[in-house]
Amino acid sequence: MTDLRAVRAVLLAGGEGQRMGPLGAGRLKPLVPYGGTCRLIDFSLANARGSGLPEVLLLSQYEERLLMDDLHRVWNTEPGFRVRFGPYDAAYRGRGLPAELPRRTWPLERGTADALIRKAEYVFTEGVEDVLVLHADHVYRYDYGPLVAAHRASGAALTLSYQRIDRRWVHLFGMVRFDGGGRLTEFTEKPEHPTSDLVFAAFCVFDAAVLRRYLTALDGGDWQHDISRDVIPAMLAAGEHIRGHEVRGHWEDIGTVERYHRAHLALAAGPRAPLPVGRMPRTVRPRVGRRWIADAPGVRASVVPADLVNAGLVTDSVLFPGVRIGAGARVRRSVVLPGAVIPADADIDGAVVLEDGRIQHIAEGVSA
Repeated sequence: MTDLRAVRAVLLAGGEGQRMGPLGAGRLKPLVPYGGTCRLIDFSLANARGSGLPEVLLLSQYEERLLMDDLHRVWNTEPGFRVRFGPYDAAYRGRGLPAELPRRTWPLERGTADALIRKAEYVFTEGVEDVLVLHADHVYRYDYGPLVAAHRASGAALTLSYQRIDRRWVHLFGMVRFDGGGRLTEFTEKPEHPTSDLVFAAFCVFDAAVLRRYLTALDGGDWQHDISRDVIPAMLAAGEHIRGHEVRGHWEDIGTVERYHRAHLALAAGPRAPLPVGRMPRTVRPRVGRRWIADAPGVRASVVPADLVNAGLVTDSVLFPGVRIGAGARVRRSVVLPGAVIPADADIDGAVVLEDGRIQHIAEGVSA
């Protein structure tokens, strides 16, 4: 097993979720419910814990108190793994929530690279040799140990994860290309005309000293304050040794409500996309038993909770705990969030139903 004690894992969770529409309104994007049992941010945290990392440093900005309180309640209750909060960490040393937090004395971060710079004293601590960068809106199950081991064995300055996807969607991601020896030769963020079907899967491991050097050089200059748009291109242009590490299996970037909807339809379609079970905390309320069923009376090709009250028909959908389906109602190709009540005789197709029953329709044919 790879020794990860010299790895600083940082979790970028600063997004407001504006592209999620009503689904993101009034809630933090990392805390958007997913898969009937957890939230988006829980995947990266579960991966880190499962990989043997002892802690993860949260880099957040938007509604920090709300996010830190939630993660402290959910993730900091058992020994062996902890979410750290940098300048706020001392306030969260106990099991309870702090009465108040230290006053913020640093400027707001303008991008993912800025988040590392402003919290540098908590990222680049003594003994840290590698920095593992994670995001809070990616759905996948992964052991980071082999990634770190390959990175160290190669002597690379950066090893980035990548996945092969349908080329028509490459324009939504960072496109990558490698030479025959596995070294990165091209990195283009959201290319207008993709020439490769390989994309950056958005988690990566840096040599800590090299990363700090580039952040220092970029800070204060004319840049976009972003890892993908600034740091990686600068390293590539300078001829740094950058390698790729392929991600096999299911991986989703939940950047928009359309992608959220599509990912849930994949869950309903079968085992290709992993249900967030096992050691994943059951963070969606209300809590119910661990039994999940894909077929039941009035349910076809769907994932539903054990406490579902259903007097209608549910097909090709994912339902969360506490959902009630009225008599004669039909729910197709949809996601129904915790506690939502579907009225009798309603006909819902291709939508996300919010907790209060509001319906967010997904445009026909949208798969971005």
